[in-house]
Amino acid sequence: MSHAPATVGDAMRHAGQAGVDRLDAQLLLGALLNQSRSWLMIHDDAALMPEQARQFQDWVARRAQDVPLAYLLGQKEFHGLMLQVNEHTLVPRPDTETLVDWALELLAATAPARPEVIDLGTGSGAIALAIKHRCPTATVEALDLSAGALQAAQANAQRLGLDVRFHQGDWWTPLAGRRFDLIVSNPPYIAGDDPHLDALRHEPLQALTPGGDGLSALQALVEGAPAHLRPGGWLLLEHGFDQSDAVTQALRDEGFEAVECRRDLGAQPRVSGGRWPGSA
Repeated sequence: MSHAPATVGDAMRHAGQAGVDRLDAQLLLGALLNQSRSWLMIHDDAALMPEQARQFQDWVARRAQDVPLAYLLGQKEFHGLMLQVNEHTLVPRPDTETLVDWALELLAATAPARPEVIDLGTGSGAIALAIKHRCPTATVEALDLSAGALQAAQANAQRLGLDVRFHQGDWWTPLAGRRFDLIVSNPPYIAGDDPHLDALRHEPLQALTPGGDGLSALQALVEGAPAHLRPGGWLLLEHGFDQSDAVTQALRDEGFEAVECRRDLGAQPRVSGGRWPGSA
């Protein structure tokens, strides 16, 4: 279709011809028109304004080039929170909620009254903000190397009214002498030669892969955590589905106890963690 779509039906046909998934097209068009998917389905002949048609064509072209839907919409839901996202942040994935759920379980069961939590490599702030939202008594901090990601995370915290303190730096560098009850992280873990990286090319590369076999950031976190955990404190790490053995072994080698791995929504090994020895 060379001309701009004139109606909802035209727009949906245009998206299909461009190879864009029907649900994605409905979400984009619904956001543009401020209408629900059900409205779109029964208003096939509703007219589009010329500027709406042009915007939709642009979004469809970009989505066909694998630009994440969340970047086009400017937001993504995560653990009940609507977060603003952009090209400086990874798009929060539902599987990462596995890490948040485990963290909340630990905070409810074993933590002191006002536990101190740090999220390393926070991106949009998804993990830190979800934990603070569900556990208001926790003192939650978050760190990222990217100034652009931190700006997005701070904006999300402000908009949601969640008191999270942010730091800029590379893993442990800004945290000298600091100890926490819980350390969580979704670090870059994709291998540098993984063919799936091409489909993720619009997301920040440094948040996706550390290069090599993908384990270097995870190893650095495991090795650095003991100096920053209180006795009885926990370290939880998201990783690739094929990295659980390496991560759990690294945790045991470092001296962590009660090491285990939790599975994601697709039943894949996704988050490994362990407790630092001693009594909380």
